[in-house]
Parts: sequence; C-alpha cells; structure tokens
Amino acid sequence: MKIQDITNFLESVAPASLQENYDNAGLLTGMHDWECTGLLTTLDATEAVIMEAIHSKCNLVIAHHPIIFKGLKKINGSNYIERAVICAIKNDIAIYAIHTNLDNILGGVNGKIADTLGLINREVLFPKANMLKKLETYVPVLQAGRVRDALFEAGGGQVGQYNECSFNSAGEGTFKGSDETHPYVGKPGTRHTEPEVKIELIFPAVLERKLHKALLAAHPYEAVACNFISLDNRYQEIGSGLVGLLGTPVTGEAFLGQLQKAFGTRVIRHTPLVNKLVSKIALCGGSGSFLIGAALGAGADFYVTGDIKYHEFFDADGRMVIADVGHWESEQFTVDLLFDILSSKFPTFAVQKSAVSPNPVNYFAG
Repeated sequence: MKIQDITNFLESVAPASLQENYDNAGLLTGMHDWECTGLLTTLDATEAVIMEAIHSKCNLVIAHHPIIFKGLKKINGSNYIERAVICAIKNDIAIYAIHTNLDNILGGVNGKIADTLGLINREVLFPKANMLKKLETYVPVLQAGRVRDALFEAGGGQVGQYNECSFNSAGEGTFKGSDETHPYVGKPGTRHTEPEVKIELIFPAVLERKLHKALLAAHPYEAVACNFISLDNRYQEIGSGLVGLLGTPVTGEAFLGQLQKAFGTRVIRHTPLVNKLVSKIALCGGSGSFLIGAALGAGADFYVTGDIKYHEFFDADGRMVIADVGHWESEQFTVDLLFDILSSKFPTFAVQKSAVSPNPVNYFAG
C-alpha cells in the first residue's frame, strides 16, 4: 500500500482544506508514492518518536501537531525540530500531520474528548462560515430523480440531522444547438423547449468537485447548466470546539474530580466554582482561550481546555468555570482517535500507537 492511499483516506475524514490558515498539516517529509511498511500514530513527531518508528519498522508517522510549523531556514540539528526532521529524512521516514483539520470536525479531537467525558447532544461550539455552497441545476422532468439521487449519493443535501434535502421547482428550459451538437432532445439548429425541474441543494464546499462529477455523470444533457454559489451560513458540522451535556448534572467539585480522573492529571487550574449544578460543558483540545467568549455565549457551566493565561481566567466573570487541564492532557486521546480511524479502514495493516510520551511539561508535587 502506498503512503498516498493512507493520506488520501485521512483527508476524506478531515480534508486538508479545513485546516486554519496558520497551520501546516499534510505530508511534511517523505514521498506520496513510497510503499508503506507500517504506520505509527502520535501527538508529536519528536526525534524519540521517529526512532520508535524506525525500531518498529514503520516508515510513516501520523502526528497531530506538525513538527514543521514555521519555515525552516537551516536544518543543522540546532533544535528539537531540526533533529527530528534530519532523523526522519536520513531514515526515509514520512511524517504526516493532521492538525486543525482534525480539530475542526465534529467527530475529531474534541469529539474524542467528549466521548471520554460522556457528553451527549453535542454541537460545534463555534461553527465556521463560508464552508457551505448551493448547487442549482436544470434537469428534464423524467431524469430529475436520477440526478437528485446521484447528488445525494455524492454528499449533497445534508442539513443538520436531515439528509436528501433539496428544493425543486418546475419550469421550461430553451436551447438551440449548433450543427456540431448531439442534443439529448430536440434537433441541432432548432430552438427546443423542454419541461425541466430546477434542483437546488446545499453541500459542504469541500465536496464541490465530487458533486460536479456526479452531476455530469448522471445528467442526460450534453452541456449541463449549473451554478455553484458560496453561502455565508455557518456550517454546524465544522468549526472550533464542542459543546454538549452531561447525562446527569453534578456539582462543580464532582465535575473537577471527573476531569482529573479522565485526563489523568494531578493539577487542574480553574476559576472559582459557580454555586450551581454543572450540566452544559464546552471544550476545546489544545490552546482554547480564543473560544472563552463562545463558551459564555453558549451558556456553558464549564469550559475545559488548555494554555489559559492569567488574565484570560478573569474572562469567566463568575458566569462559568474555566478549567485548564493542560495542552498535552487535553489532546492525549488523539493518538487513540487516529489509531481507531486507521485500524477500522485498514484492519489487516500494521497500525501502531506510539508508546513515547512527548509531553514536555512536568509537575512537582513536593
């Protein structure tokens, strides 16, 4: 199996186009056409993880964080990034990063955290804008059903928990082909009027090419009229963070205990507890201070994330509890997430989880 077979699958789960503009997800070292001998999932592709991959005979490392995040002007081993890259290149190890694109899907990094905490009724905390498009096309009445089915099969017509959604209006289409055409109905050189259905449906922008291909394959006309229109609507399935409910409300102290057990941490930095039962939980794996306002707006009782700065804790304003469990701690389950995704798709292939903990933060208990 080629490395590209694996990365293509990962990008069908979390398309690279969903990454934030500051990110550097994708294949960082190695080549797509290499034969894959085995793959190793990790949070960070440090030098120790690359050595682990070599010893495990895995020539593909799937990491959450890109080891190359900013441009490298020199590669001479002067820091941990350069040493990891040198080690990977010298030993023909491919490194693939799947970062904010995996963060931005509902079943991604934050979904795995929500699984661990047992949250129900989940939604994206801050849905992304400009992620939806509308397709308009015109089809002869008798073929409209076939074209709709093809577009639905390609992923069009999904609105929240509803699928196969479309709007259809009847009308008449006119056309006149040149002598070089071979029209499905009518004759070249003669204007033809055909009863048609205008089909409109919404789809994720990342599926535009797939829908266009399906449309052309199913449509009977030689020249297919269609419009792809960008929408300002926020896409409820894609975006930053997640919000959900606990199955049973608990006290703030009890929920802190749940967090400590779930994340395996001895230390949780948090704002003063609010004197009410905890039910609605907002969360964001990694550095999530940018979503404090969204968590407040969602009416969250707790916001669970990492990397909160001193002054940012004040933003809770007594309306909710901000709980900083740590960056690594919040994203540690991503290794299992990637392992599960890949193992389900490639059950007979060598998929391994890294046993190396790259967490650079230690705590002194005294």
